[in-house]
Amino acid sequence: QVQLVESGGGLVQAGGSLRLSCSASGRTFSTYVMGWFRQAPGKEREFVATINWSGGSTYYADSVKGRFTISRDNAKNTVYLQMNNLKPEDTAVYYCAAGVVYGVNKGNYNYWGQGTRVTVSS
Repeated sequence: QVQLVESGGGLVQAGGSLRLSCSASGRTFSTYVMGWFRQAPGKEREFVATINWSGGSTYYADSVKGRFTISRDNAKNTVYLQMNNLKPEDTAVYYCAAGVVYGVNKGNYNYWGQGTRVTVSS
């Protein structure tokens, strides 16, 4: 069992930056693939980024590639999402997730946090 708690969301102007954190409980954090997803109002939850257990492999949605960076610190049981050059279309609730299969599908992830809201004003 893994419990995930996101933090770091907030209101930012377009072009600004935010760093999201996701803290995980349990001793097996380092064995999990971690992902970030987001859900905008009226839209389905969509993939943002994923990172493998060691941090040596990452993958991004095209919409955030070059602007967002996912990283993890297994000693701190934490995964991060650095978001730069934010755009109004990045406005959403951001969720972190843990799973055992590296991929972009929501179904690959077994555990989810409650989400943190990011609002980007124009």
